[in-house]
Amino acid sequence: MANKTTAEKLATLQKGYTLEGATIELGAAIVDGELHKDAPVRLPLSMMNRHGLVAGATGTGKTVTLHMMAEQLSTAGVPVFLADIKGDLSGLATAAVGSEKLTARTEGIGQPWQGKTFPVEFLALGGDGNGVPVRATVSSFGPILLSRIMELNDTQESSLQLVFYFADKNGLELIDLKDLRAVIQFLTSDEGKDQLEELGGLSKATAGVILRELVSLEAQGLERFFGEPEFDTAELLRTAPDGRGVITCLELPTLQTKPMLFSTFLMWLLADLFEDLPEAGDLDKPKLVFFLDEAHLLFNDASKAFLEAITTTVRLIRSKGVGIFFVTQTPKDVPAEVLGQLANRVQHALRAFTPEDAKALKATVSTFPLSDYDLEETLTSAGIGEAVITVMNEKGAPTPVALTRLRAPESVMGPSDEALVRSTVAASALLARYGTAVDNPSAFEKLSGKAAAPTGPTADGRVAVPGRAAGGTTDIDAEARRIEEEILGRPSSRPAASGDGTRRSRTEEPREPRPEARDSMMGDLGGVLGGALGGGLKSMARSIGTQLGRELLRGVFGTSSRRRRR
Repeated sequence: MANKTTAEKLATLQKGYTLEGATIELGAAIVDGELHKDAPVRLPLSMMNRHGLVAGATGTGKTVTLHMMAEQLSTAGVPVFLADIKGDLSGLATAAVGSEKLTARTEGIGQPWQGKTFPVEFLALGGDGNGVPVRATVSSFGPILLSRIMELNDTQESSLQLVFYFADKNGLELIDLKDLRAVIQFLTSDEGKDQLEELGGLSKATAGVILRELVSLEAQGLERFFGEPEFDTAELLRTAPDGRGVITCLELPTLQTKPMLFSTFLMWLLADLFEDLPEAGDLDKPKLVFFLDEAHLLFNDASKAFLEAITTTVRLIRSKGVGIFFVTQTPKDVPAEVLGQLANRVQHALRAFTPEDAKALKATVSTFPLSDYDLEETLTSAGIGEAVITVMNEKGAPTPVALTRLRAPESVMGPSDEALVRSTVAASALLARYGTAVDNPSAFEKLSGKAAAPTGPTADGRVAVPGRAAGGTTDIDAEARRIEEEILGRPSSRPAASGDGTRRSRTEEPREPRPEARDSMMGDLGGVLGGALGGGLKSMARSIGTQLGRELLRGVFGTSSRRRRR
């Protein structure tokens, strides 16, 4: 193919980035070593939910790129989530001050620049840092994500899923780590051995291994990240009174000691959004753009189930109006199944100091469309604040590859003053809702005999069961309908009781709990296990078991949807 002139290359870029709708301005193209402010490089706002990748070697400007994109998204009324690894993104709350160097840069790319502040919400994982504490219940977090943190193998992960299944079916609320520990201890005890056998695929030895890993998590202080009040991910979708999107910054200053927890927690946020948001189709602008920094941490030593769940989430959450940008050093940090779904690419400079670096460079070049650039040379010579870009245009086709000098942020490129961050957190409407941890009765209390009165002995000496009427008769069908509706999220298909209180369908009567168990530390569990496992749940399972097998009881990561948790 004949070499193009500079004018021809420039014309190709100008035509490729001439877009009709609202856009995110990324910068100006560099062609044959010259900057051309008459060749702006843009990303269509309507294509931001097609996901993207921001990559590059350390120190090449990836964080500043996130910063600049977040500002424009907020201005366009789009909420943004940022994982603030180093604390630098808190500068979004402080207006930048101009300088001669900054003016020269912005004028060179045709950027009208003015220092601005943006609406920022600061969150801290479990309260570890300056921000509103973010917590999740163990139940909603689910077995796949928890296995990731505990570094369980595939067999142990499958066994943990059975433990969650047992807890879900028996009304044992898994709020924090001590609840899960209590359930596993029960299943491995003499009182729980029958239930352990019924689970089939869960051996006592494997349960013991999981229990030890769980105790190890508690010893590391990770219990503070699990509990109530649980963070409602709908908080990430807010706009400020002036219509700008709220930029949510999640901080974990001790990332180096908890990298797996941080990356997995980010995936929980996405999974929870995926479960709760309705289908939206193609929108003029996304409901939320989610920047997932240090993305390589997600995939290191990930199980097959975890990788499949990420792939499914990335593929399907687009239709719910959420865009995800993975931020890492090279495209090869992201599995091919995920990388193939990232249509918008912002690739900062790469280094080729070692044979491994050279391989990564060649792999990166292979992910770009054919272009007028020698990408191997361009990617190793690009300056700080420059990037090779190709995005999806409004017709769904890739734009021409463009070496771009990126726009400058209008807020501070670095951390805001700590006093400002603290005052912002103190004034947050979220602090009253999530600031103080609570410990409601849950599985631990039920299993340790500290549960509330409803699970204690009744006046006639029998153990109370959920759904027991005042006269002492248990309406098993009513309880089965309640559980079915809660699990499936729709009206029950089971027949209702007739007017005289008799059941219209045959149901096995509940078995009374063994007398010798009443006075044990498991006595308070009798109401749940005696009624639910004894008759109601087993009867219900027979009648709807086939249907339950076809239903998605938990989300793609084994997470529990907020709608199902209410």
